[in-house]
Amino acid sequence: MSNAIQVLAWSELTEPKYAYPKGINGALAEYLNVFDDISAKTACLNDRDQGVSENALANADVLIWFGHVKHGEVKQESIDRIVRHVKERGMGFLGLHSTHFALPYKALMGTSCAWRTYVEDGKPGHIKVVSPSHPIAEGVTDFVIPHEEWYGEPYEVPEPEAVVFEGHYVDGKEIARDGLVWTVGKGRVFYFRPGHETYPIYYMAEIRKIILNGVRWCAGC
Repeated sequence: MSNAIQVLAWSELTEPKYAYPKGINGALAEYLNVFDDISAKTACLNDRDQGVSENALANADVLIWFGHVKHGEVKQESIDRIVRHVKERGMGFLGLHSTHFALPYKALMGTSCAWRTYVEDGKPGHIKVVSPSHPIAEGVTDFVIPHEEWYGEPYEVPEPEAVVFEGHYVDGKEIARDGLVWTVGKGRVFYFRPGHETYPIYYMAEIRKIILNGVRWCAGC
């Protein structure tokens, strides 16, 4: 395991226990640790140094982040450490769903990261692979998320290097860029939009495959 990708899976842990008994970070770390090339640990907002101490980040190849209602509690020194490790050291950053408003992510993007609208209707989301040759799409075909909250374009972020996935909502009347990638300094950033915390989609095989691919891509593999 010495050469394994070191993953730090972070959450503010506001997701409901009925959906994620160990948090979204716990669910993902448990899954990722099945693979010999990955070693995943969890961290949360209430940990020392908010879970993102200098030592924790120095030992992380990829930081997975799920934030939702406590974005404002993330301290500036935490944000600065994360941005420095991405830009200067090449740590990968994988942001999930409502992390679009997380302060470290916004600092990496340099924009408001706002969507036009947010609609929690619980209806299916049709996820389309639009860049099948991208490593994050390896082994993934179009699939349906049974219940989802969708976000509406436009989405105010820098032009991505690639859009890997699109989400089709409201019978195809709303199409969102659901998987986008950038290089920021020396680091790679992957934002994956699906994942409202009341719907346990991070247990779905297709979603887990995307996260697995995303971790490996963010790590430079």
